[in-house]
Order: sequence, then structure tokens, then C-alpha cells
Amino acid sequence: MKKTGRVLLVILVLVVCTALIYPTIRWYFFIDEDTKTLALSSNSAIRDYSTREARRIAAELTSLALSDQSAEIPKEYDYLGKGSCYSVLSGYKDEIEFQNAIENHIRGEIFDVKNLSGRALKLGLDLRGGMSVILEADRSGYEELHGEAISDPDVSALVAEDMDILSSRVDQFGVSEPEIRMQGSDQIVLELPGEADPERVDSLLRGRGSLSFHLADNALSERVSQYYRMHPDEIYDEDGRVRTPSFVPFGYTALGYYEEDEYGLDRLMGFVVISDEVVIDGTHLETARSETSSRDGRPVVTFRFDDEGGEIFYSFTSRHIGSSLSLVLDDMVKSVATINSAIGNSVELSGGFTREEAESIAVILKSASLPMPLSVVSEQTVGASLGDDAVQIALYAIFIGLFLVLIFMMVYYGPAGFIADIALLLNFYMMLSVLSALSFTLTLTSIAGIVLTLGMAIDANVIIYERMKEEKREGKTPFEVVKAGFSGAFWTIMDSNVTTIIAAVVLSVFGSSSVKGFANTLAIGVTCSLFTALFVSHLLFDFFVSEHSLSGVALSWRRSK
Repeated sequence: MKKTGRVLLVILVLVVCTALIYPTIRWYFFIDEDTKTLALSSNSAIRDYSTREARRIAAELTSLALSDQSAEIPKEYDYLGKGSCYSVLSGYKDEIEFQNAIENHIRGEIFDVKNLSGRALKLGLDLRGGMSVILEADRSGYEELHGEAISDPDVSALVAEDMDILSSRVDQFGVSEPEIRMQGSDQIVLELPGEADPERVDSLLRGRGSLSFHLADNALSERVSQYYRMHPDEIYDEDGRVRTPSFVPFGYTALGYYEEDEYGLDRLMGFVVISDEVVIDGTHLETARSETSSRDGRPVVTFRFDDEGGEIFYSFTSRHIGSSLSLVLDDMVKSVATINSAIGNSVELSGGFTREEAESIAVILKSASLPMPLSVVSEQTVGASLGDDAVQIALYAIFIGLFLVLIFMMVYYGPAGFIADIALLLNFYMMLSVLSALSFTLTLTSIAGIVLTLGMAIDANVIIYERMKEEKREGKTPFEVVKAGFSGAFWTIMDSNVTTIIAAVVLSVFGSSSVKGFANTLAIGVTCSLFTALFVSHLLFDFFVSEHSLSGVALSWRRSK
């Protein structure tokens, strides 16, 4: 590749890395702590804050407009319109519409920051803290469901299966480096680094994935809806569940129909009376995924039953064409549709879902029900185990070590050491960019992987420079020295780095969560160091040494004799 092409490639890599690391830089350096805390709080807390702020701002602007009709609207509220406060307020139909516009803007800003946090480099439980949850086997719930007692060994075996399912849920939700372990014979400890959103944790843990289809009675549903419009104080029982009115016949149950609101929270939209007879449940479910409907482009959940489930569903739907069928997920009606034709193995569920809700439902269904019901014994936010002082000392050690390596290379190898330092810094920048793009969780073990990678990156430059010194002592021209130095060291560097990558991959596949953090950073860093040591360093030397030049880059500060 010509020099121009290589320069363009390096520039392209720098641009891509900058784009990848931008969310991390913005999150840690340009977002204030109060906004971060709010963005990482629960969606219900965000709703309360947005509503409260919208009311305050609306009252403030209304007061300003009434006191002085010519007063300009403050710049921070330009999103409402430009001009005087009075003219801006006059552009809205009523006070509710005006307040909703303010709330929508506040909510959008907070959720933008919340989404940004999901794309930034995270700190692990030992560095930043997170959530720690203890789950315990619900023996009574299992025995009530199956109608038989269960022994201690069977409980332990089922809890072990629960661990595998929870691991699957955590992986599919994208939580980085979770710690899931047994505690005793019937408890599971789950630690989620940096995971501070209780709603998201609840959807992860409490989502039982109890999918079932039931016939819905439209006439009874309308009657229940009318009844609760007249008696809203009777909707919920003492446990917060929708009551079934006394006039609903035996064999039927009233449930709430829920949709997600703008904050991602379930909102009661109405009532559906379903038959207690289960048409088919989630035990026959094989696959589930979130897709986009080919008809209207809206998010849907598609899932497939096994052969036995497909036969059951086809037989039932073919006998009940024209009836209403409801899908119930964890005692909440998520969809009600009319059966227009017989349905076999494949089912498409549409219910006005948001993309996030469709993905969450697919994850819960795909990871199936837990063999052993679990109850939450403890759910708390935990602080960093090391403390701020220890974290600061660790960061100082990293940067002091990096600084000393940079100084050593410049002192020992002279101007050539400066080239190695540029390659090392670029390697560090690329590594952080890739980790940021992966929303990686940084722990002490992964920091160790970064430090080891930087050392190995310098090692590659040392091999190249020592080979160049050998070629120079043989009296070769500067161009021949550079060419022979890089070509001669190539296979030595490749051999050592590729074997390291293989070892890192093995550790990542078979190691525990903490070991995986070390292995992943090591593999990413070694790959970046190969590019910087063999490609970038060579390119920088080519700027100073050409085929016809008589001078080259000095490999030390001593004059050649």
C-alpha cells in the first residue's frame, strides 16, 4: 500500500475511534453529577421529576407573561417557541398542552442522557458500585404449583438451572460482567455493576416469562370496564391486583390490559375478562424475538411453538374463528386479537409495543420460566468496594507507569523512542475506543489487562528497534535498516501476540466473570498493538526515511562512530 493510502487509513481509524469513544468522553466529562444520578434512577422517578419540573416552568412562564406581555421568553425555553412569553403561550391550545410540551422536552433530554450511559465505558462493582440482589428458592410456591413436596437436593438442582436462565437473561439484556453465584443450597447472589435502574432489574429478575393464551369475553370485558369507571376505588385489592367483580361468572377472571407509557412504565389501559382455561402456555415455546412488522413497520414479537404446541394451537384456533384471544404475560394482558384463521407453530404478537418493550418481552419469553420460583430476599444498591481513594491511587499508578514507559523509550532510543511513544498512545486510545463501543465494564482485573497490553505493545517496539540496531551495525542504508527491522521482527511479534490472543480467548470462554474482563481487555489490546507497532510505527519511519535518503531516525542519543 502506498504511503498516501496508509495515511488515509490511519486517519480513518482515528476518526472511527473518536466516534466510538465520544459517548464515554461526554458521559464522564460533560454531564453533571445531578443529571447522571437522575438519568440512572428509576423511570418512575424520572416521570415524577419531569412532571414536577414541567408544572414549575409552566407556572413561571405564565406568571412572566401575565406580568409583562412584551417580556421575551428566556433562551433556555426556546424549544417552546421564540418571541414574547405571551405570544408563545398563546400558540398553545390550553395549559395542559403547554405543560405537556415542556414535559416532553425534559423527558427527552433525560432519556438521551440515559441512553448515553448505556453507550459509555462503565466502571465495575469494585470501582463504582452497582446493585446486589439475593434471591431465594420459593419452596411453598413450587409445591403449590406442582402439588407435591420437594427435597433439598432437588431444590439445589433446580436453583442451579435458575442460575443458567438468569445468566441468559443478563447476557441478553446487555449487562456487562455480572457476577452470579450460589449462596448455600437455595440462594442466588446476583451483582450488577453500575446497574441502578430498579425497573430494569425487576424486568430482569421478576419477569417469570409465564406466557399463556386465553379466550376473552368481550361482553363481560365491557361490563367490567363500565363498572370500574363508576367505582374506581374498587379496582385493586390489598395486594395491588385487579379485582374480579362478583358478577363475573365462575371460571372467568378480570385482568388489566397494559401498555407502556412514554416513560416505559406499564399503564393500565382497560380491563379484559378471560377464561381460566389455558389454551396453551409458554412450556411449548421454542424461540422468541423482536422484529419489525412488514405491514406497518411497527415493533412486534414473533415466537414459535414446538410441534406439539403447534398442533394444540392450530386445533384450538380452527374451532374458534371469530373469537377473541388474549395473550397474558405475568398476569397482565398484553394483546387481544380476533382469530381470523387457524394458527400453527408461528405466532406474531403486536400490541402497540415500543422497540424496548418488544425486546424485553422477547428476552423474558426466550429465557423461559424459572424451574424453581424465586423470591427477592434483598435488593440494594452497593458502594464501590475499594473506595474513592483506592480508585484514585490505581489510576495514578496507571498514568505514572505509562509516563515512565514513555520517558524510558525516549531516553533509551532517542528520536525513535518518540515514534514508539506515539504508537503506544494511539494503541491506548484505540483500546479505550473499542471498549467504549462495546459498553465494556471496567474492573480491576480488566485494568490489569490494559496495563499488561501496554507493556506488550512496548515490547514489540523494543524487538523492532533491537533488530534495526543489528542491521545498522552491518552497514546497511537507513532505508534497508528500517525495512529489515520490521520484516525481521514481524513473525516474532506475530507469534508472541497471536498465542497471547488464543490464551485470552480461552480464558474469556471458560473463565469466571472477573477473568473474562482481564481476557477481553487483553485480547482487544493485543490486537490494537499489532496494528500500531507494525503499521503505524512503520508509517512514521517512512516519513523520515526514503529509499534514496542518506540519513535515518537515530536509535539512541549517542552519535554513531
